[in-house]
Amino acid sequence: MKFAFKFSNLLGTVYRKGDLIFTPDGNSVISPVGNRITIYDLKNNKSNTLPIESDYNLTALDLSPNGCTLIAVNEEGEAYLISMISCTVIHRYKFFKTVRAVKFSPDGKHFAVCKESNVFIMKSPGPYTGEYNAFVMERVFKGAIDDTTCIEWSSCSRLLAVGSKDMCVRIYALEQFKNLRSYLLGGHSHSIVGCFFEKNSYDITTVSQNGQVCIWECTLEEDGMIVGPPQKRKKTEPKPELSDDAEDDLKLEEIIEKIENNKQLEESVPSYTHENESDIRDKLGKIIKNVDDDVPKFGYKKISKHYLGDEVRKQNSSAYLTTAAYHKDTKILVIGFSTGVFFLYELPDVNLIHSLSISEHQVSSIAISKPGDWIALGCSGIGQLLVWEWQSEQYVLKQQGHSSDMTCLCYSPDGQYIATGGQDGKVKLWNTATGFCFVTFSEHTSSITDIQFSANKKFFISSSLDGTIRCFDINRYRNFRTLTSPTPVQFSCCALDSSGELCAAGGQDVFEIYVWSIKLGKLLEILGGHEGPVVSLAFSPVLTSSALASVSWDKTLRLWNCIEEGSDHETIQLNADGLQVVYRPDGQEVAVCTLSGQICVFNVRTSDQMCTIDGRNDLGSGRSDTDLITSKKNLRAKAFTSLCYSADGQCLLAGGQSKNICIYSIKESILLKKFEITLNKSLDSMSDFINRRHLTEFGNLLLVEKRTELEGGDVALRLPGVRKGDMADRNLKPEIRVFCVRFSPTGQSFSVATTEGLMQYSLNSGGVFQPFELELSATPQSVREALAKQEWSSALISALRLNEPKIVQEAIERVPLKDISLTIANLPDDYLRRVLKTISDLVEGSCHIEFYLHWISSAFTTHGSRAQGMFPMPTLLALEKGLSRKYQQLSDICDFNKYTIRYIKDLGRKHDEQANAMEVDDELKSEADSSGRGTGESEIDSDADSMA
Repeated sequence: MKFAFKFSNLLGTVYRKGDLIFTPDGNSVISPVGNRITIYDLKNNKSNTLPIESDYNLTALDLSPNGCTLIAVNEEGEAYLISMISCTVIHRYKFFKTVRAVKFSPDGKHFAVCKESNVFIMKSPGPYTGEYNAFVMERVFKGAIDDTTCIEWSSCSRLLAVGSKDMCVRIYALEQFKNLRSYLLGGHSHSIVGCFFEKNSYDITTVSQNGQVCIWECTLEEDGMIVGPPQKRKKTEPKPELSDDAEDDLKLEEIIEKIENNKQLEESVPSYTHENESDIRDKLGKIIKNVDDDVPKFGYKKISKHYLGDEVRKQNSSAYLTTAAYHKDTKILVIGFSTGVFFLYELPDVNLIHSLSISEHQVSSIAISKPGDWIALGCSGIGQLLVWEWQSEQYVLKQQGHSSDMTCLCYSPDGQYIATGGQDGKVKLWNTATGFCFVTFSEHTSSITDIQFSANKKFFISSSLDGTIRCFDINRYRNFRTLTSPTPVQFSCCALDSSGELCAAGGQDVFEIYVWSIKLGKLLEILGGHEGPVVSLAFSPVLTSSALASVSWDKTLRLWNCIEEGSDHETIQLNADGLQVVYRPDGQEVAVCTLSGQICVFNVRTSDQMCTIDGRNDLGSGRSDTDLITSKKNLRAKAFTSLCYSADGQCLLAGGQSKNICIYSIKESILLKKFEITLNKSLDSMSDFINRRHLTEFGNLLLVEKRTELEGGDVALRLPGVRKGDMADRNLKPEIRVFCVRFSPTGQSFSVATTEGLMQYSLNSGGVFQPFELELSATPQSVREALAKQEWSSALISALRLNEPKIVQEAIERVPLKDISLTIANLPDDYLRRVLKTISDLVEGSCHIEFYLHWISSAFTTHGSRAQGMFPMPTLLALEKGLSRKYQQLSDICDFNKYTIRYIKDLGRKHDEQANAMEVDDELKSEADSSGRGTGESEIDSDADSMA
């Protein structure tokens, strides 16, 4: 088994906090998800998380105009310059303070960064500037009294508008103009949320937190700015006494200097060659009087002032405006409020177009696509991301993760879907290919404890602390069965047998196991014997067996046979409290993780212990901010809480109360590989030690919450008697945990339910050379020479020995259709398995569907009698997954084009009918013409005869 697993995607978390941005083509949304970045492709309906990880949660993002460079800044002020082409970090830069906004200029040559009360202008690396050193500082603007909040560039990239908490907007010039140094716009009564330039104009619209919108008109156009040299500061020296002629000479020199610095005055000066000096002095004296009048003055005039969202504030007096976005081409202004309501206005008349309430939580970020038809909205309180098309009033994307921690997950038998359950009582289904959630079930009223898929992939069950086991239909998306116990019981686990007929659940407060019939919905048996909470159940994966394994906090593992023996069982003593039990895919062994940090493997038939793995030290320590003991002492209380077998049954994947997940070899009882799921220091228990700088005589300073200003001077810290709501609510850092680990049935990936979300790890064999029975004669050149000689079997065997995906694909696709059966018949069994595995990987993304179906059909036709024992189950499941996904894609395309094809067909039929009708008309006309000519000729002949 290969262990080149790498992080591939993040599901279950679509948005945390920070800026949402659209790509330049408007087809994708870039969302910050904790310390990672996810790109949602709206056109192809697919999500992808970049393999880039920050040390803290990302908050400020912006994309260059060409879409090749992304700047991401985390909450600690560390900036990352990311290439969107290679998806790698090019450079890092530390601002050491919180950065509230970052913005590229429209020409892509500069980007501006807001930090505290300062604005930093830096050169953008790339072909625009010819500068390839990252984060080269060009200018720094200082002038704001309070922290800056937002940035906006003019269309010409020459002016910069900066809003701040001091209720003012300042206009700065990137270049040096004679008629502008800086300009201050006031009139607001609250901190600025957004400021927006008009397209190809210096007119500006400003929005404040209390809903006040001011529209300003500039006195100059873009071509009215006069570029001038920097003003030289002359040293204050005593002026020497000059004669009248000397004073005149000095004035003349000053005049000439002013004229040379002003292009407009140079045009007005007449050419002189033979004029007297006195005439020159007279002309220059007349011109110098109008120097100040000829330089146009830069200024703003307030056209109108409006107060938006009055209806929201009438319903909730504490509501305030949180974010705003403006589209310059369509002049659409979108504003979001803390109550989850957003409004669309048309400027400059400020006409209300639409209003919609998306949730009860505040709208954290708004972005508008470049065409202006899609609006992206993010709500950090519930982790919701919406893309709304305002013209048709429809959702393009509506995704929301679990509002609290994800507790359990389960793969479908073919690995195409993942079902997850959370503490919020919701069950979600995710597509592993697209990364999107396509259905959410909210029937449960309490935390979900376990989820199991049926073997026929038609339904799955979930257990909850609300005392119910619910069965959900995947095709109809409904809860078709609800199973309950005679007395109320909180179910901590559930299991389905391989036939999908029996369902078992264990009680947390009542130490019994309940067995139901799925078809009848009746309780068949109550299995008693455990003396503690039943925390895990597992049915044998063998089709002909109804064996059930259960573990409990009473330090026992019990093996049951529900149908044949009823309550009779075999008890195996454990060294500590059992936490989870899993069956090996062939049903011959069970593995149990205990509270002592050990993993014990038992033989099901003989009940002998096969091996013991001590993994407590592999979990890793980690000290929480609230821990009073050291991480070394804390490690003694940690253990694996989730366990699963690999698809081939040779390894175990385990995770628990730490940031590490481990893969163990059962045969050697050793650690093969350890994965660290995150580097996010915004989560708790990431470090083994507490920084002594934070330790004082009063305790840890990290436990002191930071007060953030809201409207009306309120603070986020909830004190008794001061604010409404839950007085015990504290905004502390969530602790990093691994709640559940599961291997995909195909063996190509595994998923982990963590505090960060649902993380997917998949095999990446691109940079790993792993040959199979390699010989000196097996080279890419020899493979191509054999293909040229039409020696298909030898070429394919050499390619499989090299085990390079591109060479194997070339060898497979060069085989003619008529020679596929003969080539498969000449392959040894080991090579045929590898061919089928390669085809299962290729069929999903290839357009040669019929060609690969011929390979699959020939393989099963040739070896049909021994296919089940010859081909491993993960390969068959991967093949089923690829074919199912390709069938679904083709079905969607056919359904989408069905009416178009029908219209084209009807249109063609009508065209043929018209063509046939025209042909008939032409034939009739030709017959009529021919008949007319015949009668005319006969009449002429008769007349001639009579005349004769």
